[in-house]
Amino acid sequence: MSTFFMMKRCLSTSSMMSAIQNVTVIGGGLMGSGIAQATAQSGQNVTLVEVNAEILKKSESSIANNVARVAKKMYKDDETAAKKFVEDTKARIKGSTSAVDSVKDCDLVVEAIVEKLEIKHSLFKSLDAVAPKKTIFASNTSSLSIGDIASVTNRKDKFLGLHFFNPVPVMKLLEVVRIPDTSEETYQAAMTWGKAIGKTCITCKDTPGFVVNRLLVPYIAEAIRMMERGDASPHDIDIAMKLGAGYPMGPIELADYVGHDTTLSIINGWHKKFPDNPLFQPCGSLQKLVQDGKLGMKTGEGYYKYNK
Repeated sequence: MSTFFMMKRCLSTSSMMSAIQNVTVIGGGLMGSGIAQATAQSGQNVTLVEVNAEILKKSESSIANNVARVAKKMYKDDETAAKKFVEDTKARIKGSTSAVDSVKDCDLVVEAIVEKLEIKHSLFKSLDAVAPKKTIFASNTSSLSIGDIASVTNRKDKFLGLHFFNPVPVMKLLEVVRIPDTSEETYQAAMTWGKAIGKTCITCKDTPGFVVNRLLVPYIAEAIRMMERGDASPHDIDIAMKLGAGYPMGPIELADYVGHDTTLSIINGWHKKFPDNPLFQPCGSLQKLVQDGKLGMKTGEGYYKYNK
């Protein structure tokens, strides 16, 4: 039995067990569109919200292309089945430019917008006023405190973090982040939903970076500091971790892949909140790259140069 067929059967079976069937994803960027795609592929209805119709159209087009690629792999010998999979998935995704209207009858809201606390506060305040009492609120933040985000709402018992990884349809991990106020019912509903869309769920407390980024970002930063001290070249650091530790990608390569604006934003946020932690000290070369617009692979240059 093929891996894709097994995945398809697993998603179909598990989605029936989830009480969450109507999901609103706010933010149609890489993460938001990926969350919407994974949810729709599992058989659930999704409303994808963006700030205007033009950006929304781009997000929907990106999802359609990605779903077509998935279908081609899953049904490489069955064109009819592939076409049906694409049509069914696209039919489950509805676009909207109104966050408030999109949450009036949904079971779960997943926020995937810019990493600015004040903007998230404004969003969740407005949603809290109109969403049904049953609606669970979740943030896909990778660096901000879930408790801080939830503080402006009157449903902290129905608030948690759902931290996905890019590209969402491919990466299997989902970090489910509980705050002290998160109810057991909310937590269990989120875990069941995560499994229903094909993810392996882990649980963690509301600590900086949760599990993956709390380990990964300081690791990247320490590799950059090693390079800045002249202890070893970027190339040799990357080779060392790939061949000596079995990592698929070295830390400097990984920094370029993640994007230096993203990494710097995370480190700056942690440093501001925990200024005495030496692991959260910003790196000079990282700051300089961001200032120069050399953000890594996405701009063609970071610590390495790339052919666009």
